[in-house]
Amino acid sequence: ISRFKINKAMSQDGASQFQEVIRQELELSVKKELEKILTTASSHEFEHTKKDLDGFRKLFHRFLQEKGPSVDWGKIQRPPEDSIQPYEKIKARGLPDNISSVLNKLVVVKLNGGLGTSMGCKGPKSLIGVRNENTFLDLTVQQIEHLNKTYNTDVPLVLMNSFNTDEDTKKILQKYNHCRVKIYTFNQSRYPRINKESLLPVAKDVSYSGENTEAWYPPGHGDIYASFYNSGLLDTFIGEGKEYIFVSNIDNLGATVDLYILNHLMNPPNGKRCEFVMEVTNKTRADVKGGTLTQYEGKLRLVEIAQVPKAHVDEFKSVSKFKIFNTNNLWISLAAVKRLQEQNAIDMEIIVNAKTLDGGLNVIQLETAVGAAIKSFENSLGINVPRSRFLPVKTTSDLLLVMSNLYSLNAGSLTMSEKREFPTVPLVKLGSSFTKVQDYLRRFESIPDMLELDHLTVSGDVTFGKNVSLKGTVIIIANHGDRIDIPPGAVLENKIVSGNLRILDH
Repeated sequence: ISRFKINKAMSQDGASQFQEVIRQELELSVKKELEKILTTASSHEFEHTKKDLDGFRKLFHRFLQEKGPSVDWGKIQRPPEDSIQPYEKIKARGLPDNISSVLNKLVVVKLNGGLGTSMGCKGPKSLIGVRNENTFLDLTVQQIEHLNKTYNTDVPLVLMNSFNTDEDTKKILQKYNHCRVKIYTFNQSRYPRINKESLLPVAKDVSYSGENTEAWYPPGHGDIYASFYNSGLLDTFIGEGKEYIFVSNIDNLGATVDLYILNHLMNPPNGKRCEFVMEVTNKTRADVKGGTLTQYEGKLRLVEIAQVPKAHVDEFKSVSKFKIFNTNNLWISLAAVKRLQEQNAIDMEIIVNAKTLDGGLNVIQLETAVGAAIKSFENSLGINVPRSRFLPVKTTSDLLLVMSNLYSLNAGSLTMSEKREFPTVPLVKLGSSFTKVQDYLRRFESIPDMLELDHLTVSGDVTFGKNVSLKGTVIIIANHGDRIDIPPGAVLENKIVSGNLRILDH
């Protein structure tokens, strides 16, 4: 049944019965396909494959039920004043004497399902070197080890891997055996991609090698609730007396454990504990696509750009109306996750992600986002944190910033150098010759001094010698077929360099 027929049926008045029949037929076909796939699972794969496919069926069922944008724009309101607290106010409360016992209630969870493909790397993104040979994972382990040593605590680290990253990550974990951090892993689900036309799974069996590699996908970080619960770790930690998880993306180098936020959770000023805290930060022009917190039907709700009706996208992007966005640093009550998971009450909007496979086949994958569950929890809160808690490394332009002297590294945490006179981060745009990490590294003999930089744009075949210094606004554009070498020791201040320059006066 093509999507065209379904759409046509939907547009005819009084055709809802026909629609329902089509929907049921489609669900039945998908169910049969999934049962076929399950028969190909070996005995040791059977149990978790069944859980995955059951989870997928629930998501697919909801996908067929939903029509149109998932939010009614007219109902979106600004969150009430007290529902988003300024970080300064939370910090001003100070810390209690028993901060160690508070820390012992915490588990740190890093979302580690992503590959480094967008930066031209094979394997898990968390294994890319970001600072002095340290990877994202190294820095995370160093941060938590530093906490455990300083406060004599036992904060564990949990990695949510995907089937793409699990094996490579586990190999690396042995090197942390002597660190003072207990490390656990669990896998997010593995769901079948579906053909955009037929809406049937592309996968024919459970394997994910050979031509089946592209048939499966990890369904977004909203999957954390079910996977964490199914892995048994949720119950283990509750049994150990842990009360909160701090969840963040492993590529956000600003997402360190914040003792003031943790204290606010454990010792709320009004005596009523929050089940869910989302760290938000002020939008700049660079963040117009980030999800934002709104008030919707009496609850805090995360609204993502994909849910916004087309007519309102510009309004959504406006920095004046929606001033904050979600950093994906989340603090969530373990007991609440268990309760909601068992009641099947965690409600997250479905994100429909369209992809084209290498062979040209158009598929869709159904995903959910971890922050979207905020509306299912009681007494949720947004905390407006400083920009320094949002330092994601998505591209080599971001990588240049964190490798530079703009930041100093201390016990795995990056902080803005005191020598920088203004707290904002320079805007850096590196062209396509720098997209892949290995090309990027080859083009810098050493990372330039960027303490006084406001803006850098580089395009074309450009290389940087050792000890280059960049200040103010610097734009370097090599025309097609030309090459620009910035010589060692060059100081570029408010300069535009273009054409074919091998040598530059300085």
